[in-house]
Amino acid sequence: MELVLARQSVMIKCSIQSSILLGNYEFYYAAGLLCRLCGAIPGQAFQPAQLYDFIQPLLESYTPQNKEDAYLVKLLKGYDDISDECDAQMAELMQMGLKEDNLWAVTGAGG
Repeated sequence: MELVLARQSVMIKCSIQSSILLGNYEFYYAAGLLCRLCGAIPGQAFQPAQLYDFIQPLLESYTPQNKEDAYLVKLLKGYDDISDECDAQMAELMQMGLKEDNLWAVTGAGG
């Protein structure tokens, strides 16, 4: 899997305010972005259900700064297809989200 594809997908969805998260790769990148926006640094590598539990309080307490942030929250709140699938690339995607320095730009490699 090319990691940049999951990044671009989330960026496009938030920019055009459309679609849903499709799979754990997008979920991990989006969760990393939310953590970055909230200043929350996960202390460990999470399994998908654990990561969802970790971000739940963030989803409830974070005040979006723009429409893209708001749609990111909507995407994550609506993600209900969490599977047990987890691999090293998902951890990489979460780190990409945590280190993203080109928020809401579709092009670019991120972090």
